[in-house]
Amino acid sequence: MDIILLERVTKLGQIGDVVTVKNGYARNFLLPKGKALRATAANKEYFEGQRHEIEALNLKAKSEAEAVAGNMEGASAIVIRQAGESGQLFGSVSARDIVEALESIDIKIDRSQVVLDRAIKVLGIVTIAIKLHPEVIVNIEINVARSAEEAEMQAQGLSTNTLDNEDDEEISVEDYFENEDAATDADDSNSEEEAPASDAAEEATSEEKPAE
Repeated sequence: MDIILLERVTKLGQIGDVVTVKNGYARNFLLPKGKALRATAANKEYFEGQRHEIEALNLKAKSEAEAVAGNMEGASAIVIRQAGESGQLFGSVSARDIVEALESIDIKIDRSQVVLDRAIKVLGIVTIAIKLHPEVIVNIEINVARSAEEAEMQAQGLSTNTLDNEDDEEISVEDYFENEDAATDADDSNSEEEAPASDAAEEATSEEKPAE
């Protein structure tokens, strides 16, 4: 199907370009979203008559998007999810999750503006593109963690294994002192058992010594 683009569309063209796309793509996305018109003679005439107004509206929308992008630059939001020991999530992070995470830091966007080119299924920090306008895209960081504490560690570049290691260290220290006490008790017990034998040896020596 031949269409006239009413805004810039990635990999297709700019405003006013007449391009050919698959029928399903045009009918299910481009036309209902107001991104294009069928390239009929009547629509071509209509577009040329409204071209300046369409371009002016696009420029205004772009400027507003750039202002929002400036406020979002460097933004980072936390998404808390359950995961296994390997870091694999029990599920995945969706566009809705990202929208809600951004709302928690006072950034409001639409779910359709989240560009997820891959599924997020593991713990860690990932960079996500937010399309505020066809010509304005800003990158943000999503910190996926099992807890706020773990998210803070990931933000600092620390290994999340440190949490488990600290617990192990506490246990090993306690075990060390317990082992030391056990060893000390064993030494004292052995000393008490060996003492009579030592006294018996001294008595035997005194008996064998000839009288003067």
